[in-house]
Amino acid sequence: MKHGIDKNNLDIKIDPRKNFYEYACGGWIKKNPMPDDFSSYGAFDVLREKSRKQIKELITNLSSDPLSKVKGNITQKINDLYNLGMDEKRLNEEGASPLYATLSKVKEKIKDNDLTSLIAWLHLGLDASFFSSGVGPDPADSNLNMLHIGETGLGLGDRDYYLEDNETNRKILKAYETYVKRITELTGFNKEESQRIWNNVISLERKLAEHKKTREQRRNPLLSHNVYDIERLKEEFNFLDWERYFKELGIVNPDRVNITSVDYLKYITELLPTLTKEEIEDYLIFSLISNSTGLLSDDFSDADFELYGKVMSGQKEKKPRWKKALAIPDSMFGEAVGELYVKKYFPAENKDYMLILVENLKKSLDKHISNLTWMSDETKSKAREKLKHMTVKIGYPDKWKDYSGIEINPEKSYHENVQKASIWYTKDNYNKLNKPVDKKEWHMTPQTVNAYYSPVNNEICFPAAILQPPFFDIEADDAINYGAIGVVIGHEMTHGFDDQGRQFDKEGNLENWWKPEDEENFKKKTDVLVEQFNAVEVVPGVHANGLFTLGENIADQGGLNIALTAYLDLKEEKTDIDGFSPLQRFFIGFANVWAGSIRHEEILLRTKTDPHSLAKNRVNVTLKNIDSFFEAFNIEKGDEMFRPKEDRIVIW
Repeated sequence: MKHGIDKNNLDIKIDPRKNFYEYACGGWIKKNPMPDDFSSYGAFDVLREKSRKQIKELITNLSSDPLSKVKGNITQKINDLYNLGMDEKRLNEEGASPLYATLSKVKEKIKDNDLTSLIAWLHLGLDASFFSSGVGPDPADSNLNMLHIGETGLGLGDRDYYLEDNETNRKILKAYETYVKRITELTGFNKEESQRIWNNVISLERKLAEHKKTREQRRNPLLSHNVYDIERLKEEFNFLDWERYFKELGIVNPDRVNITSVDYLKYITELLPTLTKEEIEDYLIFSLISNSTGLLSDDFSDADFELYGKVMSGQKEKKPRWKKALAIPDSMFGEAVGELYVKKYFPAENKDYMLILVENLKKSLDKHISNLTWMSDETKSKAREKLKHMTVKIGYPDKWKDYSGIEINPEKSYHENVQKASIWYTKDNYNKLNKPVDKKEWHMTPQTVNAYYSPVNNEICFPAAILQPPFFDIEADDAINYGAIGVVIGHEMTHGFDDQGRQFDKEGNLENWWKPEDEENFKKKTDVLVEQFNAVEVVPGVHANGLFTLGENIADQGGLNIALTAYLDLKEEKTDIDGFSPLQRFFIGFANVWAGSIRHEEILLRTKTDPHSLAKNRVNVTLKNIDSFFEAFNIEKGDEMFRPKEDRIVIW
C-alpha cells in the first residue's frame, strides 16, 4: 500500500486550474466503477465496504464460538439474529404471516374506537403514527432529559414529492402507487382493497406534507423549542387523552413537553376527528407493512427496491442478502459488535495520534476566532470558551451498552424478534425522562464510517472505522493527514459555530451568546455562501439549495481553514514529496476524501433530502474561497477555479 499521494487517483489530463475535483479524483473515479447495487460510490463507500466485510467476518465466526449456543449470551443474540436474516428459505415460506398478529391488533383497536390506546401502542416502538414522541436533552437545560413531541415521517421522505408537480415527482408518485398496491396485495388484500388503501394513504400524506416544516425551517432550532405544561398540552391539542397516553407508554407524571412543530400538531388536532375509521386503518396498515419490507419475503424487499432503490436512487440491482442481514445486528447490538471490531481493527497508536491532532486543531480554531475582524471581543471570548469546553470522543466509548434486556429467539420469526427489540429500545428511551443526560453515551457505533458534532452536548465524535485510509494513514505525511482527517475534524468542530450550532452555548443550551452586531455580520457572510451554492446547477434545470446546505458548507470551509493552519503551525520541515509541494499534498488529500460517482436519480434525491452538498461542490466551490489554494496551484484570473479576492468569503 502506498502511504502518500497515489498518482493513479489523479487525472493529469485535467488542468487543476480548470476543475480541481476532476484533476484530484478523476483517476480514482475511472478505476473504481460504481457497483450496480449503489446509487453513489466514493471513498467513503470503499471504507464502509471494508468495514462491512470486517464485521461480516467477525459475526460469521461467532457460529463456531461455544457461547453462541448459550441462550441469553450476546454472542448467541448476534449470531442468531444474523442467521434469521440469512434464512432465505424460511423468510419466503413465511411470506407476510409474521405481520398478521400486528395488523389484527390494529383492526381490533380501531373497532374499539380508542384512538389514544391505539396510538400509544404503536408509539411503543411499532410506528410513529400521526406524530412522534421521544426523550432527549432539554434545549434550555442540556443536562436534563425531557419529552419531545413532533412530526412523523412520510412514505417518500420529503414533503416536496407530494407538493411539487414536475416530471420527476410524477414518475416517483406513480412508482409509489405501484409499491403501495403491491405490498398490500402481498399481505392478502385484493386489488379493490389495495386501490382503496392507496387512495387513502396518498390523500392523507398529501395533507400531512402541506403542514410539515420545510427543510429550511427544520434547520432553525428556535422553531423546534416550544415548551408546554401538561395542562396547556391537553387544552390546545385535545385529540388524545394525554394522561392515558403517557401512562400506556410507561411515562410517569411528566410536567412538561417540548413541541418541536406546533403548527403541525395543531393541524393533527383538527385533522384526526375528521378521518373515518377506514382511513385511519388503511394508513396505519400500510405504514406497518412498509416498515417491515426488509424483514419479510423477497417479494416485499423486491417491491421496496423497485421504488426506493431503482426509481428514487437509480440503483441497478439489490444489495446482496448478507449486507441487509448484517445491518440489523450491526445496528441493534451496535456497541457489542463495535467491541469486537475495536479489539481487532483499531490500534492504540491511531487513537494517540488522533488525540494530538485534535488538540492541534483546537489551538488552530482558537487562533482563528481570536483573529476574526468581524466579531467583537466579547463574543470572541464566549466562542473561545465554548471551544475550550468542547468534548472529544475518539474510537470507542469508555463503557459499552448493556443489551441484556433484548431477547433473540430463533424459534420466532425474524420480524417478531426485531419488533420486540424495537419495543425495548423505545422503552429504554422513555425511561430516560427527567433523568440527567448521560454525557458519556455515544450516538454512533465504533464501526461507523462517519463523524458527528452534537450541539446539545457540545461534543465531537470520531468512531474507530473512519480513522483509516484515505481519511487517516499513520504512515502518510502530515500534509495528507491534515488535509484528510484533519479537515474532517475541523469540519465537526466548526459545526459548533455554524448557523445552527452557534445558537447553543458552551454547555449545549439553546441560548444566544452573540452581540447583535456580530450576528448581523455573520448573517452577511453566510448569505454570500448561500448564493455561491445556489448558483451551482447540479443537473440541467436544478440548482443546489445553498440555505438547506449552509451548515455543512460553513463546516467544510471552516474545516479546511482550521486544518491548514494547524498543519502550517507544525514545527517540522515542509518539503516537496513525489513532485508535490506541502500545500498541494494538503489539498489533494482533502479532495481524495470526496472522490466518487453518483447517479442522476441520486443527485435529485440528495438535493431534496441531504443537507450536505454534492462531493464535487464540497471541493470546487469551497476551495474557491481559500487563498492558499490559489497559491498552491498558481490559479489566476481567467482560470475556471478562480474567484476574485473580494468575492471570497471566510467565516471561521
